[in-house]
Amino acid sequence: MLLLSIAFFTTALIYATVGFAGGSTYGALMIIAEVDYRVLPSIVLCCNLIVVIGGSLRATRRGLVDPRLVIPFTLLSAPMAWAGGRLPIDRGVFMLVLGIVLLASGLVMMARIPDQPPADEMSRRRAWAIGLPTGALLGLVAGTVGIGGGVFLAPILHLTRLAGPRRIAATASIFILVNSAAGLLGQTMKQGAFLQSEVLADFLPLFAAVFIGGQIGSHIGFAVLPARALRVITAMLVIYGALRLLRSWLGMIGV
Repeated sequence: MLLLSIAFFTTALIYATVGFAGGSTYGALMIIAEVDYRVLPSIVLCCNLIVVIGGSLRATRRGLVDPRLVIPFTLLSAPMAWAGGRLPIDRGVFMLVLGIVLLASGLVMMARIPDQPPADEMSRRRAWAIGLPTGALLGLVAGTVGIGGGVFLAPILHLTRLAGPRRIAATASIFILVNSAAGLLGQTMKQGAFLQSEVLADFLPLFAAVFIGGQIGSHIGFAVLPARALRVITAMLVIYGALRLLRSWLGMIGV
């Protein structure tokens, strides 16, 4: 458990710098550690919540959470995340398509790294036109694969230039918070026995590790790192996530 806790701490620290929680990596680490797959999604979602609650509060105190941007993307994402958690899907096809889309998004973000300011702040009402359908789709995707969805949202916000890097990180934190809570509710309804205290106690070191790592990471991201660095790190994490999905897909087909 010590090595796993160190890995969780490192993951939380890195991902929290850009408003992410690291759910996909937690899941992979737990699979490697041979954790019971029946409790894995709920543990991952709990870790997500622990990481992004701190980041969301820090971003709110710094005035980085803009309701005009957050509400359009989260309004439909929560119910869709809950529904996605209960939706059967061909995971092989899903991982292939999603991996390709994320890889393309990350590469485009890297190509646009030279300073590009966000679009006119007064035009953000278009966030409703983009945010409602996008939030619904990403919530469904996040619920289906058992993660928070920030890794999907951040590239869209960067590419549409609806906000700058710090506000995007704050929005991603809130988005993950909403979707993780909804997904955890769905998981609890599906297998409520997981929440028994003796089961939770086994994973307390992991919860402590992500809490500490997430607090440090969110402080670095919101207060220390320059905007350009935030964008570079975001792009790299998106590409990393894409490559992991594609690798998993190749493993599924026996390549």
